[in-house]
Amino acid sequence: MPRSYRHISQYEKEVLDLKQKGYGRKAIAEKLGFTEIQVKNFLYRYNQNQRKINAGKSLHKKGRPCKKEGELPPSIQRLDKLAQMRYVLASKERYIKRLEMENELMRDFLSLTERK
Repeated sequence: MPRSYRHISQYEKEVLDLKQKGYGRKAIAEKLGFTEIQVKNFLYRYNQNQRKINAGKSLHKKGRPCKKEGELPPSIQRLDKLAQMRYVLASKERYIKRLEMENELMRDFLSLTERK
């Protein structure tokens, strides 16, 4: 009988607790019923996101943006206020940089078409 689908991110807390206790990827995979590659990839993605958050960079999700623009993602809401503010500032800086680039492109276009 095939096993029901379980996403490894649902077991984030358990995986991180076992890793903290000193278990290896293979032991974690056997204990929770995942493959070693799934655990390896999950830990890689988790550590990568943590490095970005600690550096104050905003996390870019693929696909269509959330409808609730004012809310922070759940992964950011769990962090302390300083990390949340870093995330908000990084998001605003990215938005400003995008607007500056658009403005520069428009200026270049208008100057090339000689329409100042």
